[in-house]
Amino acid sequence: MTERIGQRKGQDFPIMKSVRGMRCRALGAVALTALLAGCAVGPDFKTPTPPSAGNFWPKAAGVKPVSAEVSQAAPAPVDPDWWTEFHDPELTALETRLAGANLDVATAMTRFTQSRAQFSAAAANALPSLEGSGSYTHQLPSKNGVLSLFSGAAGPAFGGQGGLASGSASTLGGFPNAFNINPFDVYQYGFDASWELDLWGQVRRQEEAARANAQAAAELAREALVSAEAELARDYIDLRGTERERAIVQRDIATFSHTVDLTKGRASAGLSADLDLANARAELAAAQAQLPQLTARATELRNAVALLLGKPPGAMDQELGTSTALPPVPPSVPVGLPSDLLRRRPDIRAAEANLHAATANIGVAVSNFFPQISLTGSFGFQSLQLATIGQWAAQQYGVGPTITLPIFQGGRLRAELRLSRARQREAAIAYRKTVLAAFHDVSNALTDYAAEQARRERLQAQATQDKIAFTLATQRYRSGLSSFIDVLDAERQDLQAEQDLATSTTAVGTDLVALYKALGGGWEQTMPATQTLAANQGGAG
Repeated sequence: MTERIGQRKGQDFPIMKSVRGMRCRALGAVALTALLAGCAVGPDFKTPTPPSAGNFWPKAAGVKPVSAEVSQAAPAPVDPDWWTEFHDPELTALETRLAGANLDVATAMTRFTQSRAQFSAAAANALPSLEGSGSYTHQLPSKNGVLSLFSGAAGPAFGGQGGLASGSASTLGGFPNAFNINPFDVYQYGFDASWELDLWGQVRRQEEAARANAQAAAELAREALVSAEAELARDYIDLRGTERERAIVQRDIATFSHTVDLTKGRASAGLSADLDLANARAELAAAQAQLPQLTARATELRNAVALLLGKPPGAMDQELGTSTALPPVPPSVPVGLPSDLLRRRPDIRAAEANLHAATANIGVAVSNFFPQISLTGSFGFQSLQLATIGQWAAQQYGVGPTITLPIFQGGRLRAELRLSRARQREAAIAYRKTVLAAFHDVSNALTDYAAEQARRERLQAQATQDKIAFTLATQRYRSGLSSFIDVLDAERQDLQAEQDLATSTTAVGTDLVALYKALGGGWEQTMPATQTLAANQGGAG
């Protein structure tokens, strides 16, 4: 007898009440899921407050040179293409080729590509996964296995065509009491889907950490380029300085040769002793002995430039073989402000990105304490015969949620959380140290640059006076008013003063390169735009 329900007007059927109740619960569950999906446990990253730069910047930038002609630091923005300040076309051409040829930069860019792929994989975890599968199995169940449990029951045998059982069997209650199983085939195919609900933000924190790691890899690639640019400029300036020293030695060899001829003539005329001639020849030989070392040094520097450009030894000999003047330093060097340094130095930016990743990993560790819920489903077809595998009656499906709740992990989750927090503290310390090291680099570079220029000016004055002394000593020797020892001493001091001046002039250039490296410029126009990666740069694999 069917129960009569809902006879009065406006009265809801009980089944409709049930359906509406299910809908309300479903909507409530969806709303709760959406609310929880907006949560992400763990601390949110905040840009760290850098340590104070102190007052070194204006002091170092305001070092008073000996004369107004000395290059000075200025608080103007740093030129990304700082090597153009030397006004050397060859140096500019070399720096332009460096970014695409240097192997260290290529390695760093490859690591950045790897980290970007890891970010794409982490971003894919937020999306549902769908897999298709198919199988064919030819199988025979064991008669001593599960089927043996039914051996005492009575029932019809599983006989029939392609059947599971054949032969006679007594029946009682519809179960077989004997089995004679033949091998059979099973065909099936279908789809499996799963989606982990990111209720606590675990996947988002993993994606955040991967994005920060990719950013750190990009900054390390920039740092590799800045280092390579500075190394190239330093080697090039050293090469031109070495060529200048070699030219000085060659000029002094000519001077010593003239002195030997002068002494030889005076010795032949009986106006000087043979000792003077021996001393003159010794000084000539000492000067000549410097040439092989300087020649080898020039070859090594050309090879160093070739290595930076990814070329074999000797590849740059023709291009760099012609001696040119040492690149002059600019009259003014823009150094910017400390706040600019924090955003320009790649190592500082990388340290900040590492701190960001460590902070996000704390959220991942915290989320492991909460239940993990996944929605899973499968749909497919199964049949014992290939001809019926496509029939609707062969369908099978399953759908439902899966919840995983950590109950006892032996303290592993707490240990991982402590580890994540300790790593964040380490990253924060590393960031602070990196910033302080950058300030020290700039301070030391400014000091060295100003000090070397002051030294060069003093050496210039010394070289001028030593040359005058050598000229006077030579004149007095020819007039018989001084000994040959005075001439050799004056000549030796003149040679040493010129070499010291050349070395100091080269050091001024290399100190300026060190300053530009400390300022962190040189990647803005030559590296690809790899700022914080957007999520659409990844993709599901």
